[in-house]
Amino acid sequence: MAYMLLIVEPIGQRATRTEAEGRAAYDAMVAYGERLRERGLLVATESLRSQQDASRVQVRNGKPVVIDGPFAETKEMIGGFFLLTCKTRDEALAVAAECPAATWCTVEVREVAPCYE
Repeated sequence: MAYMLLIVEPIGQRATRTEAEGRAAYDAMVAYGERLRERGLLVATESLRSQQDASRVQVRNGKPVVIDGPFAETKEMIGGFFLLTCKTRDEALAVAAECPAATWCTVEVREVAPCYE
């Protein structure tokens, strides 16, 4: 089964780190991804830029509306993801607990499945 680990971090948290702290956090996440790859669990992983650089698209009355970030109504953002292949939900939860980011933010575990079931 496929599971997505979403890295949910507080808005502005990245800006509170020194460059060395930010690099250390990033390096820890890259090393975590490599360990997952070596275990045959990793399908894909990416880090995402801050929502400061994001845009949201909605179609209303047949017309696209683009809203540029930052988005004042949010307190958290998705900072990145890991797409995994795990045998069970419990395995995915155990892998999430190993994630370095779980010590400074939240790792949300979601099974990849049709949204209508």
